Amino acid sequence: MSTPEDLSDVYVDELKDLWSANDQMLKVLKKITTKASDASLKDMLTRSHAGITAHTAVLKELIAGQDEKVSKEHCKGMEGLVTEATKHVIEEGPKKGPVLDVIIIAQYQRMTHYGIAGFGTAAAYAKALGLKDDARKLRDATKEIYGGDEYMTKLAESSVNLQAEDA
Repeated sequence: MSTPEDLSDVYVDELKDLWSANDQMLKVLKKITTKASDASLKDMLTRSHAGITAHTAVLKELIAGQDEKVSKEHCKGMEGLVTEATKHVIEEGPKKGPVLDVIIIAQYQRMTHYGIAGFGTAAAYAKALGLKDDARKLRDATKEIYGGDEYMTKLAESSVNLQAEDA
């Protein structure tokens, strides 16, 4: 990333960062999904793959719409979150079961919170730049990501955490 000169540069940098974040999250989620025991959790993780892919397509479209090279900038923030998810779920987590499912939800939510913050910020930039269509698409993505996060909270509180407590 070169030094941004204006809000438009900051906006495009944010889009490129989010693309990288999505790619990293998707890669680790594919590994994590196979480890989930709870059927609802596994289903939600699988649906998240499609959502992340769709959001990445939106990011590419928005970058192209700014007459920028359609490329991504490596996201170090998500890199750290993916490293943590890999450590806690894949390397050090239980092999299977409700305790692992609890850990999966926690790591998923950490990564989605990064997405909520990033997409929300990009939407605010788009709005400030008068890019109404961009802002709408980014707000829609933010709402979808937030919906996934809310679902995971409900799943944890109503089922997975209780199963882990009994394990």
